Amino acid sequence: MSQGDDVNAPLPRMAKDDALRWARDYTAYVAKLTEVELLPDTEKVNFEDCLGKNDEVAEDGRYSLFYYIYSPAPASDHTRIVRRLRSELTERDYEVTAYREFKSAYESAILWARNKKNNYSVEADTVGSGKLKPQRFSFAVRTPCMLPPGVKQQQF
Repeated sequence: MSQGDDVNAPLPRMAKDDALRWARDYTAYVAKLTEVELLPDTEKVNFEDCLGKNDEVAEDGRYSLFYYIYSPAPASDHTRIVRRLRSELTERDYEVTAYREFKSAYESAILWARNKKNNYSVEADTVGSGKLKPQRFSFAVRTPCMLPPGVKQQQF
């Protein structure tokens, strides 16, 4: 739950189509910042139920979006990518919550950051073992809990 102590605080509103458009645009933006291409056929879109503090699920249509897409950037570029993102995102009110530069398939690159104002999050990391699966770089974003426009927010 990301609404603080008030479980009935008004949720931000956004249509799912608009949330998906934002996710695609933002991952394209961070890929451009880091000068890497994206692989459109690797896109994954996951609309998820928002869970309350005691795992409650509201019935008013609230959701969060977890979206990710891969880049074919080689492992030799992964440290450069997370360094650049750390620098850029901290200038844009993101707090870096996890960070590691690429060392090996077992100590791969990770950057997780959360926007301090609106709780949007960005995850960027190495994926794939390099042995059975090719190592790629993943850009992911997650929205906070959102309510579709025009829907009455359920109270608890």
